[in-house]
Amino acid sequence: MTGMDQLIPIASKLQDVLGALGQTTELDLPQIVVVGGQSSGKSSVLESIVGRSFLPRGHGIVTRRPLVLQLYNTSDPGAAAAGADQQNDSDNSYKNSEENDDYNNNDDDSLYSDANAHDEAHNNINNKNRQLSATEEWGEFLHQPGRKFYDFGEIRDEIVRDTNRLTGSNKGINPTPIHLKIYSPRVLALTMVDLPGIAKVAVGDQPEDIERQLRDMCEQYISNPNAIILAVTSANTDLANSDALKLVKEMDPMGERTLGVLTKLDLMDPGTDASDILLNKVIPLRKGYIGVVNRGQLDVESDLCIRDGLEKEKHFFRNHPTYGRDRSMVGRLGTDNLAKQLNSILMHHIRDCLPDLKTRIANMTHDVQMELEDLGTCDSGSRANLSGSLLALLSRFTTNFTSTIEGRGNVTNGQSSSSSARDLNGMA
Repeated sequence: MTGMDQLIPIASKLQDVLGALGQTTELDLPQIVVVGGQSSGKSSVLESIVGRSFLPRGHGIVTRRPLVLQLYNTSDPGAAAAGADQQNDSDNSYKNSEENDDYNNNDDDSLYSDANAHDEAHNNINNKNRQLSATEEWGEFLHQPGRKFYDFGEIRDEIVRDTNRLTGSNKGINPTPIHLKIYSPRVLALTMVDLPGIAKVAVGDQPEDIERQLRDMCEQYISNPNAIILAVTSANTDLANSDALKLVKEMDPMGERTLGVLTKLDLMDPGTDASDILLNKVIPLRKGYIGVVNRGQLDVESDLCIRDGLEKEKHFFRNHPTYGRDRSMVGRLGTDNLAKQLNSILMHHIRDCLPDLKTRIANMTHDVQMELEDLGTCDSGSRANLSGSLLALLSRFTTNFTSTIEGRGNVTNGQSSSSSARDLNGMA
């Protein structure tokens, strides 16, 4: 890998570590955030970029938790090795996290019963013995350390299972993200966050203020100044009424970090086209628009291969009376161009953000080191030493907490109190 090619794996590693620790937004990491209205075609766009069908489908809100999707190109040995190293690091972090403890100790959760654990252990043994070919594709979940999913149907089922674990099976939503890595020789390196589509009417177990909650969830991600926003809109609707662009206008009013995606170009009324939008003449965005044609409902029901769908997309644009003749739009059409542009945008964006990220990480490391020094060292080894360390932490925490309440504490003491509480919880 070249120096530039290493940037996305580096950012993905940070994403993994912070995600395992439950601190996904503190550093404002560079990433692509996908937003759009319900049934705007977001999931179809992501599947086309990956080249495989792996996301849940259905009516209403199907994406009910954020999905952090990281793509690794296995034809590049450096990228594949970086991804494997990241998985090992994030596996260790996740195993030690409180979230993983809750996940494994939920005795009432039938999804993770002893029978399923036996099946997963059997699958893991088979996966470890499997010889990978040059064209092999697989996925890995952060909440399933060490397990490779070679069947993309199983990836879809696991997304549904883990979603239902936190949201229930009746259309509930939850802001806790699912982390998924996909390794393939056919993808470009990318990190994307797929957010639930914006809906206006509550159904099932959804709260009455579902629209506000979904908007808040989206704003949490796109308010990150280092996020590239992928605003997905159906071409057969009025662009001025786009839920995605309305949301973007609030967080990125100048359109500096937004790339628009027009889906369903093949469903526009006969004699009409989206050339003015694609040429950035209607609602201008700094990064412009790209038009795509995804598989239709009949294609999905007939289980048309995504790669065959991509060929149909090329055929549509090549033979369209407008898109096929206007050379100025050649680079603004098709899923291939979308993936290449996203890869380029993210790579250069990470390069621009890296100096600031490095400074912030150094400052955070220094602050944590100061907190540790303020709390004192923890002698490991005998049970007596651990008991003494616990008493010392209790004493320091009580002192800091009392000082803060009485107005005699400072920011450092306040931080130390929080850190002490975390350490006490960890030792309990």
